[in-house]
Amino acid sequence: MLEFDNVSKSFWTGTQRKVILDRVSMRVELGNSLGILAPNGTGKTTLINMMSGLEKPDEGTINRDCKVSFPLGFMGGVVGRHSAVENSRYIARLYGLDPDYVEAFCRWLCGLGEYFEQPLGTYSSGMRARFSFALLLALDFDMYLIDEGMPASTDVEFNRKAGDILRERLRTTTVVIVSHQPQTLERFARSAAVLHNGQLHMFDTLEEAKQLYDYQTQS
Repeated sequence: MLEFDNVSKSFWTGTQRKVILDRVSMRVELGNSLGILAPNGTGKTTLINMMSGLEKPDEGTINRDCKVSFPLGFMGGVVGRHSAVENSRYIARLYGLDPDYVEAFCRWLCGLGEYFEQPLGTYSSGMRARFSFALLLALDFDMYLIDEGMPASTDVEFNRKAGDILRERLRTTTVVIVSHQPQTLERFARSAAVLHNGQLHMFDTLEEAKQLYDYQTQS
């Protein structure tokens, strides 16, 4: 379970205060994947970072009684001057997993060839996205966080393999995905919410959420 209890978050932009959440309470139960619709610029990445613990709320509490992933595409746990080999083995040890397994899994899924021994700082954005996604799938989480704004891979073979693995994981895990496109959520979400003016409006179905979202974005 992931729970927000009266959570508030805002930023000072230099000219005004931008409110992301205003005393929001919500809960995501394991087994009930959630899609959150939010227009660009409303704080999608901040929200998903708060769920993972990368950012703290200004007020309120965030409770996690399950293993919640870092956001898909997040590269904060790796070191650019180290190779994918070194990074994968380091992350494995942090999570108490077999370094040989995590390295082999990432090496197989990424398909980076000799670049797997090269520093991550030399990678293109697509290569880094492949490695970060592979790391995410190599680890064992109860709840996976996906931010549509994260860098994506254009490698067809990687997307096929990673997509197959993710779909298999979704049978036994829970996903929270934040997007500005309703069609993106259709593949993952059972329930849905709409982020608007600092409030998170929860719905039992994506269709209900789409009605409010369409009305807000068109008005």
